[in-house]
Amino acid sequence: MARPDKAAAVAELTEDFRTANATVLTEYRGLSVTSMKQLRRALGSTTKYSVVKNTLTKIAAKDAGVDLSPELLQGPSAVAFIKGDPINAAKSLRDFAKENPFLIIKGGIYEGKAITTAELMELANLESREVLLAKLAGAMKGSLAKAARVFDALRIKMEAGAPVVAAAPAAPVETAVVEEAAAVETEVVAEATPVVEEVTPETEEKE
Repeated sequence: MARPDKAAAVAELTEDFRTANATVLTEYRGLSVTSMKQLRRALGSTTKYSVVKNTLTKIAAKDAGVDLSPELLQGPSAVAFIKGDPINAAKSLRDFAKENPFLIIKGGIYEGKAITTAELMELANLESREVLLAKLAGAMKGSLAKAARVFDALRIKMEAGAPVVAAAPAAPVETAVVEEAAAVETEVVAEATPVVEEVTPETEEKE
């Protein structure tokens, strides 16, 4: 590869590292061209899956401020630069690897930290952002429906001329709904956050 081409390739890889929400390095030895196309389709338009040269990738990662373990750059490498939801991409890689043993997931970078293949699989087992948001919306909808029923009961009571008990004003009901929705959101966000231990030289030696 000519020097200008190398410089352009490094610049492109550097930008990919900087803009990716997560990066997964794989070995694709043995995968056919058709299988590679299938994998790219499975990953979707928000993930860029590219065959790379290890030496150029190492330079680009350093330029982007990403610390890649030398073990991740051994053998023929292809990198998934995930610009969308890392959980969805991890699921796609996991499912494809189950049906195509030639795809080897070597590890990657998530939230600025190095993660192992096992940690990537843990990420793949989490529920996606879309699912969690749907659960949150459902919980909030249920709470709002409950509040609406209370307001309707109060309105009917007032229209009938019956006295309204002071202990059941509207404001506390609204507050309860907001507090319940906030609690649900906190629980959902906590469930969506994977616990990824920081990889240190000490833990690598133990492994």
